[in-house]
Amino acid sequence: MKVYGYCRVSTSEQAVNGLSLDSQQQQITGYCMMKGWTVAAFFVEAGVSGSVPLADRPEGQRLLAALQPGDVFVTARLDRTFRSASDALGTLEQLKEDKVALHMIDLGGDVTGNGISKLVFTILSAVAENARDAIRERVREAKRYRVTQKLFNGGKRPFGFDVEIGEDETKRLVPNSNEQAALARGRALREGGASYRDIAQAWADEYGIQKVDAKSIQRMLARE
Repeated sequence: MKVYGYCRVSTSEQAVNGLSLDSQQQQITGYCMMKGWTVAAFFVEAGVSGSVPLADRPEGQRLLAALQPGDVFVTARLDRTFRSASDALGTLEQLKEDKVALHMIDLGGDVTGNGISKLVFTILSAVAENARDAIRERVREAKRYRVTQKLFNGGKRPFGFDVEIGEDETKRLVPNSNEQAALARGRALREGGASYRDIAQAWADEYGIQKVDAKSIQRMLARE
């Protein structure tokens, strides 16, 4: 029998509230000591979102490939390993079939050993997935609010705007007159039946905007 520990943090998570990799490793080591076990290896996933299925994560793949019948897989918290109920339940069934024990410290230990543990695991897996969806929605709402305030959300500069940094270091979007005129011209041409290739040519000839493909123009004109 070999015992393996699994830890994960995403790029957006801070090393607080027990989420840090060191904290997770300490919890797993302490739990295993109480069981009289020695951790054979840790599989540490840094900067990977919980929305990615365990089997699709680099260290998750390595861990699942290493597990043999009789082995034990230990993680500090359910949400460190799964954020999708379907991924959690599918993996649990596969581990049981492979005769591998899954221990989750925040759920009290072995979740493959009895029906009650599996019931709790099922319920909390669904809760974790719901929490992930709620976080995504809050992020989307925050971005929508920033758009209404003409604040820059980061990434590539949106066509039609320039990014300016104010005295308070806040990045704001300000209209680019040449590109805004091109957008207005593109919409007018489109309403008149022009193709996106025709619009690309008009932008090049009239506004000096070169090498914009048809799909990009379609997306730009559809944007509010």
